Amino acid sequence: MELRVLEYFLAVAREQNISRAAEHLHLTQPTLSRQLKDLEEEFGKVLFIRGKRRITLTEDGLYFRKRAEEIVSLAHRTEEEMKHSGDAVAGDIYIGAGETDAVRHIARVVAGLQREYGGIHFHVVSGDRADLTERLDKGLFDFCLLIGDVNRSKYEYLSLPFRDRWGVLMRKDAPLAGSETVRPEDLWDKPLILSRQALDNASFLKWFGKPVSELHVAATYNLVINASVMASEGMGYVLALDRLINTAGSDLVFVPFEPEQTVGMTLVWKKYQTQSRAAEKFLEAFAAYRETIG
Repeated sequence: MELRVLEYFLAVAREQNISRAAEHLHLTQPTLSRQLKDLEEEFGKVLFIRGKRRITLTEDGLYFRKRAEEIVSLAHRTEEEMKHSGDAVAGDIYIGAGETDAVRHIARVVAGLQREYGGIHFHVVSGDRADLTERLDKGLFDFCLLIGDVNRSKYEYLSLPFRDRWGVLMRKDAPLAGSETVRPEDLWDKPLILSRQALDNASFLKWFGKPVSELHVAATYNLVINASVMASEGMGYVLALDRLINTAGSDLVFVPFEPEQTVGMTLVWKKYQTQSRAAEKFLEAFAAYRETIG
């Protein structure tokens, strides 16, 4: 299984058409078709369903696409890091981050680095804990900014000296919008829009005083911008962290929980991981910045 063949496969999966993929790859259509057929024979799996105008992935094809994307991404990252190895401070820094206002602190550090080292490029991917740590463990991220408790025996880490506050995002005309705070019993009979992270957080669910099965979960989300649209359309009350959605001038309002519920943030990276020069500089700069805000 060659890297270029994986790139061929991903091009076809993306274009959903062999002719367009072949044109993009500067290959003839018969050559590309033969490469795909050889790939399927190598694994003994059918990866594509070939229609008249469109190619779709089988279940095996969907699984293989995810793995191929990870392999190709890691290969390209390694190639770039090798190019920038040595004394030069340049290259890419990949950070996975949960949705938190604390990302602005990472951005401040990176902005300062980029003023000093113009060859550093910053890439951030949002997601929940399960998605982010999976990519970190596979070497696809240099760092992750995680919300809540982390496995400190598994990762190296720097805890951030502040916490985000939980609350409810709702329409301004909602019955609870005029309250200064929201208590758990206020939400027991309300349609809720919950994040997967909240559903997996035992201490957060304990705050409710009721099991999830007894709550009215109208919808779930993994990106709060989508949840805010649901709230705006009157689907329910979004349980979210403060300062993620700018409610000024909108039809939404954020009301904090009572008793107060907060969560900490931690920057983590793999133990025994060899960092690029760019990643090392970022870590040094972030540790120094952390001391100034502590």
